[in-house]
Amino acid sequence: MHRIWKLVLLVVALLVAAPALPASADPPQLRREGRWLVDPQGRVVIVHGLNLVYKHAPYAPPATAAGFQARDARWLARHGFNGARVGTLWAGLTPDAPGRADPAYLAKVQRVLDLLARRHIWVQLDMHQDQWHETYGGEGVPDWAVHRPAPYDALPPVTAPFPTGYWTPEVSTVFDNFWAGADGLLGAWADAWQVAARAWRGQPYLMGYDLLNEPWMGTEWALCLATGCPDSYRAELQPAMEQGLAAVREVDPDNIVWWEPQQFAGGQPLDTFFEPVAGEDQLGFSWHSYCPDVFLESQGIPGGNVENCWDFARGRQEHALEQSRTMRAVPLMSEWGATDNVRAIEIDAAAADEALMGWTHWAYKRWNDPTTADTAQGLFRDDADPSSVKRAKLRVLVRTYAQATAGTPLLMSFDAGDGSFRYRYRPDPAVTAPTRIFVSPLHYPDGYRVRVDGGRVVSRSPHQVLVAAASEKVVTVRVAREPIGDGARSIR
Repeated sequence: MHRIWKLVLLVVALLVAAPALPASADPPQLRREGRWLVDPQGRVVIVHGLNLVYKHAPYAPPATAAGFQARDARWLARHGFNGARVGTLWAGLTPDAPGRADPAYLAKVQRVLDLLARRHIWVQLDMHQDQWHETYGGEGVPDWAVHRPAPYDALPPVTAPFPTGYWTPEVSTVFDNFWAGADGLLGAWADAWQVAARAWRGQPYLMGYDLLNEPWMGTEWALCLATGCPDSYRAELQPAMEQGLAAVREVDPDNIVWWEPQQFAGGQPLDTFFEPVAGEDQLGFSWHSYCPDVFLESQGIPGGNVENCWDFARGRQEHALEQSRTMRAVPLMSEWGATDNVRAIEIDAAAADEALMGWTHWAYKRWNDPTTADTAQGLFRDDADPSSVKRAKLRVLVRTYAQATAGTPLLMSFDAGDGSFRYRYRPDPAVTAPTRIFVSPLHYPDGYRVRVDGGRVVSRSPHQVLVAAASEKVVTVRVAREPIGDGARSIR
């Protein structure tokens, strides 16, 4: 009896000591304000994240060293990655019938989301697909959503390496039928998003729902490659995205719903043609950037020049901002990289800084990706071994940058060679939380110096600087390497 009373008293003490949020407290989530992502404190958040998309059944990474564990979430946070694009595949959400959720799959994804939330990592839920289904050498939709069209069903399906498998007549016809609502599949896709939104509308550190990865417009693909196919947006893609939006809004009125343009817009300088939705102010434009010269390199085709990627990257940034203004959305570069070409990654990251653009790089781990242009997609040579990280690649991805700004960002630059960082923002006096600068753990081996003009350092640690403005005038923050031997705190 004495032991029982001791246990009761221990439980009571733990309950009293444990910090508790009020029952009415909203979970921390990101919202759109103009072109920016904004946190609950009113600060502009710039996301630097990675893609976590597991493309094999059961479509969620296992809790293994090669999969995703608590140590992976710690690794991401330690290296300054404050965002993740997490695969939530249709094939996993409703594998048995339209609209019928799979609780086991939801639990597998929830495990990953909880690990990320504990490290304050913002999450975009991504309904990923490549080439529709395993039947065609891809993944994404449930088995019951595969309806092979005539006359192709008279013969075994033709498969081709990614991404050329899209160009086959059968796969293109499959997508034509999807956009037309054949076999009820468009409605079933929207129902799957209701399952996801119902499960995760209250998820802490959510930044919304990416409705469909790299939409393929079907048999008019050659026109899409040449002109961007504006008619396909008006007749197919925009109505489908609005249908998915409406399905989400039935259960979640608040979180951001992200739309992606037709697939070729990620690898060619093409216009996109989304329009705004009346009464909707929480749209996102989830866009991809894959420089053609680097794609040629990945295919073993000579003649590419990575320096051409400067013009391509800057042009895609400018276009994303323009499209976002048109559709009244917030932009996010949700896929880019997918290469071990460090110079290409450096160019894309610098162009994103110039445009003050958030991003999620492809990809954290390779996870035996079945639809990849090459084998150089992950950050590790061995997914199970963190020490196998590709250090040169990591050094250009891990950056000193403004994670949360109490005002409007104006300029940001970082030199991955010498670690020099410069940031300017216009303070918002209504925001009382400090501006948070993440300081790279890779670029200041002997410590760093920070200088603030127009404000002051509130707090400083090896990997973070908190800044408060002195007035409503523009604040400038500079970070640089500390000269050897001057007594600066070392970075560990």
